[in-house]
Amino acid sequence: MIETLADFPDSVLAFVCHGQVTKQDYESVLTPAVERALQNHYKVRLYYETAPDFAGIDPGAIWEDTKVGLGHLARWEKFAVVTDVEWIRHTIRLFSFLMPGEMRIFSTDEAAQAREWIVQ
Repeated sequence: MIETLADFPDSVLAFVCHGQVTKQDYESVLTPAVERALQNHYKVRLYYETAPDFAGIDPGAIWEDTKVGLGHLARWEKFAVVTDVEWIRHTIRLFSFLMPGEMRIFSTDEAAQAREWIVQ
């Protein structure tokens, strides 16, 4: 499940992932939020956090994530990813060169710093 987080500027898309993340989560929560934000801002930022109960991402969700990211390639400004899930950290490091914006990975203990960084 993807949950939208409040208390961020409207140019910052903020989400936390719980349990198993599915393609439907992307289609019903994340993708519409991205589309709305891009109607109002040329560049947007993304705060993406995995909750302690995060269980994984379905293959269909990974494909949706790729489509959203690459579909608006020039319009991403910054990415803050908050996770202790090692395969996610590794994958982000491996593919971060594809993203045009500044990317930082934070541990869950650093969530407050990630929130500060993404809005600066």
